[in-house]
Amino acid sequence: MSVNNFSLLPLYGGRMSDSITRLHQAVLAARAADPSSSRTARLLQSSRAKMAKKLAEEAVEVVIDAMHGHSDAVVRESADLIYNLVVLWVSAGVQPQDVWDEMTRREKLMGIAEKMPKLHKLNPAAAPVSAPARPPASRRKVVALDTSRARKRR
Repeated sequence: MSVNNFSLLPLYGGRMSDSITRLHQAVLAARAADPSSSRTARLLQSSRAKMAKKLAEEAVEVVIDAMHGHSDAVVRESADLIYNLVVLWVSAGVQPQDVWDEMTRREKLMGIAEKMPKLHKLNPAAAPVSAPARPPASRRKVVALDTSRARKRR
């Protein structure tokens, strides 16, 4: 019997996936909101680079707070991180179910608590047999983030 099993999802993950699905639906609805009164609408009308920057900023804040042992701040910043991730999903046309399906696919290959190895990008022959064929990997462009903004208040 494996503990890393999505059959346990209703026991520990159902509420989380429901929350993310509800957040996704709210962000979709915010596309029609007035940007002068909705932060989400304003963010959705900005560039995808701006959305990615906000996501990266929140990720860095989670890391910094975790490194300093500030558990309460990690919780708050993680909620911000998930919000900004969902905004980026909406912009990119990603549905939460797409992510859940990928997690299920990975669990079948590696187990729920394992990240897929990068070997398949370097050597396609090393990829697991059931992994989908991918185009040759190319390095992603690195985008510099604006560091002139003052640190967010706590």
